[in-house]
Amino acid sequence: MQIRRAFSGTFWESKVGYCRGVRVGNHIYISGTAPVAEEGGVFAPDDGYAQAKRCLEIIQKALQDLGADINSVVRTRMFVTDISRWAEFGQAHQEFFGETPPATTMVEVKSLIDPAMLIEIEADAVCLDG
Repeated sequence: MQIRRAFSGTFWESKVGYCRGVRVGNHIYISGTAPVAEEGGVFAPDDGYAQAKRCLEIIQKALQDLGADINSVVRTRMFVTDISRWAEFGQAHQEFFGETPPATTMVEVKSLIDPAMLIEIEADAVCLDG
């Protein structure tokens, strides 16, 4: 069985030794994805909605690199630093998945790798085309 990997080029991938996503057969696993701006740094500090949306955009790109799309996602996990802002994170999640909502979990954590990050999202997908 072939294993394919996708990289987004963030500093942490090479420093920590991981990739953005891995496809094994028809299963795709997307690493915890933080709201990193294209030029580096944290995207939209203190904006939970914008950060969640940015995480999902990065996830979408990784899925595309691995031959899938957002409709293939069957599970997400959202790690947030302030659960009282759940509606902001949830709005972006709902807008992104629309009619094909995955199973999901939102959990409050003490902190993420950068204090300006409010959310990190990971995703699992299954491709029906094999």
